[in-house]
Amino acid sequence: MTTSFSAPALAHPNQLDATMQAQGYAVLDPNSFAQLAGVDLAQLNDFKPQWNLLPPDTYLKDGGRYRRRRHSCFVVDGGQVKQVAHRPHWQPVEYNALHGGMQRWFEPMQPAMVEQAAWQQLLVWLGRVASQHKSPQPWFVEAHQFRIDTTDGIGRPTPEGAHRDGVDLVAVFMVERAGIKGGETRVFDAAGPNGQRFTLTQSWSLLLLDDARVIHESTPIQPRGAAGEAGVAGVAGVAGRRDTLVVTLRSGGFQGETG
Repeated sequence: MTTSFSAPALAHPNQLDATMQAQGYAVLDPNSFAQLAGVDLAQLNDFKPQWNLLPPDTYLKDGGRYRRRRHSCFVVDGGQVKQVAHRPHWQPVEYNALHGGMQRWFEPMQPAMVEQAAWQQLLVWLGRVASQHKSPQPWFVEAHQFRIDTTDGIGRPTPEGAHRDGVDLVAVFMVERAGIKGGETRVFDAAGPNGQRFTLTQSWSLLLLDDARVIHESTPIQPRGAAGEAGVAGVAGVAGRRDTLVVTLRSGGFQGETG
């Protein structure tokens, strides 16, 4: 397997789709993302306290207590965003061998976030990215707020392992990481041996994935503090956290409606 351990080349804002076409994924730094999407990073940072309000994920089959999340669904059609009635998150076992085939009902994202103009702009821009990369059409969007913590010593961002999501486009935003080590992102060709390994660290840095072409995973996280390193708030041993926003866009319907 050919794998590069170097940091990925950041996509130039004017070459985003060309980068996606060439390699099946692209990474944007926060300022480039904000420039393209027309959003204010300060407004997005105002969303960060929402990650302190995530309920536990009670569906983890490994018995873990390390994941908290919320989930809401939308339809993005051109410049219009419509939040749909709350629905379960469902994936086939072919895409998620651990948690596929089951309806998972998570608490919805809070109005204080999804009703804000910055949130609407973010989704409209992702719809434009998907339409440019595929073809113009309505996009069925699932948004997930995740917090992975190290309360039990280790947290697993992707307990299902390397996977695809069964959608067209996946957007992974790093919201914040504190007091942790690990959490390396790995992206591999779905039909070949090549891959990249890197760590997203900056708030609102963005990884975009063509889900048909690549598989992805993130390695477990552990708390910093074991060897004189500080944990969260500079206190050794305090649980760390990795907060992300994952948005998927799918053509034709939500999974569970069209297979």
